[in-house]
Amino acid sequence: MPTGKVKFYDAEKGFGFIRTDDGQDIHLPSSALPAEVNKVRAGTRVEFGLAESRRGPQALSVQFLEKTPSVVKNTRPHAHDMASVVDDLIRLLDHASTELRKGKYPSSHQAQRIAQVMRRVADDFDA
Repeated sequence: MPTGKVKFYDAEKGFGFIRTDDGQDIHLPSSALPAEVNKVRAGTRVEFGLAESRRGPQALSVQFLEKTPSVVKNTRPHAHDMASVVDDLIRLLDHASTELRKGKYPSSHQAQRIAQVMRRVADDFDA
């Protein structure tokens, strides 16, 4: 069976692509994933069956070979360093809350910053 790494997967759209070990891109439909899986991280090593479709090669019966190691887990900060990140998040959320009470959503830039800090905090707490 061919092997490769997930190049990307969009759960909302229900598909993604696998880059095989020899560099070929293979369509990854949601129907090829195990029933209990609804999200796949980029970089996850997989083994899969292969079929030809009208759009080109398509993965079938995907099996995960290993979990992708998280960069965050390998570089988890000390608790006192995380405290300042959490403080920053609280300030960002407090400002957003104040603006929402005034009927204003955060700007696109502010929303991206909030999401970035929230992801970092969640990843570090989950590590």
